[in-house]
Amino acid sequence: MEPDILTPLKKYFRINRRLPSYSEMLKIFGVASKRTIFHYVQKLMDEGFVQKVKGKLAPTKRFFGIPLLGNIQAGYPIIAEQSKSYLTLDEYLIEKPDDSFLLRVTGDSMINAGIFEGDLVVVEQKGNWRVGDIVLAEIDNQWTLKILKKENGKTYLEAANPDYPPFYPQTELKIHGTIKAVMRKMGKRIN
Repeated sequence: MEPDILTPLKKYFRINRRLPSYSEMLKIFGVASKRTIFHYVQKLMDEGFVQKVKGKLAPTKRFFGIPLLGNIQAGYPIIAEQSKSYLTLDEYLIEKPDDSFLLRVTGDSMINAGIFEGDLVVVEQKGNWRVGDIVLAEIDNQWTLKILKKENGKTYLEAANPDYPPFYPQTELKIHGTIKAVMRKMGKRIN
């Protein structure tokens, strides 16, 4: 069985912000032959994890991906099937990186939409927003994250928490982007 060659390289890259030289890889993998290292590098190139740029090894987007092992049932338990591919979170969460940015959420007005304080949201600036979208809005010179609504020809914002009233603009409502993804680090127990 061939050793895991990607994990040690990722660890080295995290610490040094570069890929190791062939000589450094001899130490990392505990081998004496540069031919073995060449084989490892060729395998990583064939699988799309690294590439040569101006004669030097460079990571690709796939290098920064994490393994996607398959699906998991959140209903009744099933027998797990495993298939290994790699997925980068930016490719999964951000369709248009040049038109997107992140914001950290404060407040609790969107909890029933699954957006909690401390979450990060991916905002896409360009595109079409529709009624029902969760949007980044500027209402009467105040910024907020709410659901875009329209009733009787009037556009307004609605929270996803019954403790908040609808927000009708007094003077102006501008939409600056749509929420495309929500990210949350787990770690706290849910009681």
